[in-house]
Amino acid sequence: MSIQAVEDTKVKAFPAKPAEVVAFTAKARRRIDPVGVATKVASALVPPAIVIALLLVVWQVACSSPTASLPPPSQVWNEAYDLIAHPFFDNGPQDIGLAWRVLISLQRVAIGFGMAAVVGVALGALVGQSIWAMRGLDPVFQILRTVPPLAWLPLSLAAFRDSNPSALFVIFITSIWPVIINTAVGVRNIPQDYRNVARILRLNQLEFFIKIMVPAAAPYIFTGLRIGIGLSWLAIVAAEMLTGGVGIGFFIWDAWNSSRLPDIIVALAYIGVTGFCLDRLVAAVGAFVTRGTTAK
Repeated sequence: MSIQAVEDTKVKAFPAKPAEVVAFTAKARRRIDPVGVATKVASALVPPAIVIALLLVVWQVACSSPTASLPPPSQVWNEAYDLIAHPFFDNGPQDIGLAWRVLISLQRVAIGFGMAAVVGVALGALVGQSIWAMRGLDPVFQILRTVPPLAWLPLSLAAFRDSNPSALFVIFITSIWPVIINTAVGVRNIPQDYRNVARILRLNQLEFFIKIMVPAAAPYIFTGLRIGIGLSWLAIVAAEMLTGGVGIGFFIWDAWNSSRLPDIIVALAYIGVTGFCLDRLVAAVGAFVTRGTTAK
């Protein structure tokens, strides 16, 4: 038998990558390591849990004296237990749990911030793409973005004559500026090679916006969206304190007028956790869309 025949026999008898080996390797790669997962979860949860526990201890010690102005955590737990343990109770139009109040506020944030995201990306793309638009609009944007959210409320109440659209306008006008600015920066930083490819392919303005501009500027856009969602949540809480309704902001103002400090502290915890979740949600969507290139 020749050497070539021997080699052919070896190849046939012992294939380099049998299907069984490939399948076994794929299963091994998909196998979940419980120890590794537990380590990652512990490293993410244990440090903040320790810090929160220390803060609660310091708070308890600092506010336990009879002359303290703020209630300690133990008093907050005793007096606001129903708000903590039953966030979804519903005893009437104005007597509902904090979870329902947060959901009502989130509905307003979703509408106002959604409009700000659409308009902000469009205006940011215009400012970033056109030098004349940047020269004309950028100074106006820089001036308007420094106006505090509540300063817009009297003007919006005079214009809309209703609390709900006024709150939506305050959310919109507060959260739109970081979206515009970050989108414009992202568009201006699109590599020239991308623009050359668009010219070669003879893409029109709409095709260039969808296929080139938005994907290339996505990391900047989602950075602006993360800042905007935080500002919108701040704005709705402040606006609801003055416009009324059943949102979380009005609950805080009503609790203050009734001298219910434990209720205010619980509501602040709800606001903080909700804001954190909103930020993580936008960050997760941005990481998925941009394949992890956005800041976490």
